[in-house]
Amino acid sequence: MDLSPEAKRAFQLQSYTPVQAIDGVELVDLKRFSDDGGNFTELVRLGAGRAEALRDFTVHQVNYSEVEPGVIKAFHVHTRQTDVWYVPPSDRMLVVLLDVRKESRTETVRMRVTLGNGASKLLRIPPGVAHGVRNLAVTTGRVIYFTDLHFTAQPSQCDEGRLPWDFAGADIWEPTKG
Repeated sequence: MDLSPEAKRAFQLQSYTPVQAIDGVELVDLKRFSDDGGNFTELVRLGAGRAEALRDFTVHQVNYSEVEPGVIKAFHVHTRQTDVWYVPPSDRMLVVLLDVRKESRTETVRMRVTLGNGASKLLRIPPGVAHGVRNLAVTTGRVIYFTDLHFTAQPSQCDEGRLPWDFAGADIWEPTKG
């Protein structure tokens, strides 16, 4: 079978090659238990403030954020703080990660991860990895996140910096089509 000239020009193979991971970024699958009455997910089991599923991570603060449909919140970057994000399975959020650590083995590597979307996962974001989120759903999305530092707005101690939302290109936020 031969394709039309227009189709031949537009034709390309979809890549199924695994995406390169950023050093220090972890995606942890969580168990979700369901029965006739609903479901239950254990987010973090703590021992002296340390999350068992995330080595060397001590929880110091737990936060909750809501993101309106279609909204992009990006990019945040921390120099000392590690974030661990959880999006409920009923929500659908596109998380974009960019390694901006100078001389990191994965410097400039970009990752896109969809959280929620029927799954329960934790996403560990180390210091120096810029991160943001776009709500892909038609309802308000939620992010519950754990940090290993307390937030302070005091400029001399604040660890939350910003990069422009399109720092990695505006197209990075678009859902994959095709």
